[in-house]
Amino acid sequence: MRALRNTLFSTLVLGALTLGASGGANAGPYAPAAGKPGSTAIYKDDASFTNWATGYVNYLPGTGVDATWKTPEKALGKAVGDSYDVVVLGDGGSITLTFGGYITNGTGADFAVFENSFSDTFLELGYVEVSSNGVDFFRFPSASLTTKPVGGFGAVDPTNIDGLAGKYKQGYGTPFDLDLLAGTAGLDVNKVQYVRIVDIVGNGTSLDSAGRPIYDPYPTTGSAGFDLDAVGVIHYAAITPTPAVPEPSQLALFALGLGGLCLARRHARATGSKHAA
Repeated sequence: MRALRNTLFSTLVLGALTLGASGGANAGPYAPAAGKPGSTAIYKDDASFTNWATGYVNYLPGTGVDATWKTPEKALGKAVGDSYDVVVLGDGGSITLTFGGYITNGTGADFAVFENSFSDTFLELGYVEVSSNGVDFFRFPSASLTTKPVGGFGAVDPTNIDGLAGKYKQGYGTPFDLDLLAGTAGLDVNKVQYVRIVDIVGNGTSLDSAGRPIYDPYPTTGSAGFDLDAVGVIHYAAITPTPAVPEPSQLALFALGLGGLCLARRHARATGSKHAA
């Protein structure tokens, strides 16, 4: 596996150099790679992160994933930022993460998704969906301007990608702003409890919000598809416990006890009056 990844790394370096040598002729309108002016990438150690995913439900790996990569717990906690501490979704796979509280809609980005690419251009992409109730999920709008297949060792220009997880290399999160989904029926953007990542099969069968085909490195095997490192939360609110409401039987017992106490006091007063006489 390491030998395969080393070969892949060499191929990606060549692809990145080729992409750069084009003079940016194919550069798209969206934010560039991490570290470049105008990039929206957020580094894993950024102080804006206040919380990280604490649990998961419905890990549904797709095809092309070896057992060694099927450890969903690796998506929990802070982003590690390397090539190996990830859970792999496989082609068309998905996972839903929970946070022990709410992601809320603050100013700017509200959370970020971390993939494990060791290159600015080997970008394995995923849709991002959110839910307030764990049943109804709503997908962020997305755009992909890559016009043709890139192959299993191909390069994707990040300036052609928007609204998709996996836009940035390892250690850098792709940000998502809940304001883009404000007003969506069935979603409370101030009480998002679930984030679902869905792998995009990169052969063009998956589509962006405008109905255009999405291309990313395809086919790949062993650790195919999206490699999830972490989801970091920027705007977070803890769940406030709801005060317990007494059961009717408890209220009846309380009333009975209170009535008995009143009778006992009246009896004590009456007894005291007779003795005084």
